[in-house]
Amino acid sequence: MGSTLPPRDQRWFEDYVPGAVHEFGDREVDEQELVDFARRYDPQPFHVDAAAARESHFGGLITSGWHTCSMVMAMMVEHYVSGVAGLGSPGVDEIRWLVPVRPGDRLRVRIEILDARVSRSKPDRGLVHSAIAVLNQDDVTVMTMKSVGFFLRRPA
Repeated sequence: MGSTLPPRDQRWFEDYVPGAVHEFGDREVDEQELVDFARRYDPQPFHVDAAAARESHFGGLITSGWHTCSMVMAMMVEHYVSGVAGLGSPGVDEIRWLVPVRPGDRLRVRIEILDARVSRSKPDRGLVHSAIAVLNQDDVTVMTMKSVGFFLRRPA
């Protein structure tokens, strides 16, 4: 599929069209990165200790869901968020970790734009509501979430 969005440095609010679906990324889950992240931010045994993880109900190391979110954010910045009009986000909703993500998995992101509307209080920008699915190399959805982003409108 891919993305039909203009290049990041030419992308404005008006380019985020409701109903459009954009797919991008291909990020391999590195075992050392997985363990390092978990040691620092989510030190549960099935994230940091291969032997303990094998004995857990997961049967091996899995990435922290928060690490998965961080990898997704990196892919979104690289491929989706405008480099000239992105103003951040007030938050995400309904994060779901559906299937464990393991070392060696390859992740990609599929975003469907659900709604895009001009801000009533700040008409120089708009809000874009998106449904995000993260898929592995087997096309299995491993994570979903909904997000809202603020983007500047194209200058007149």
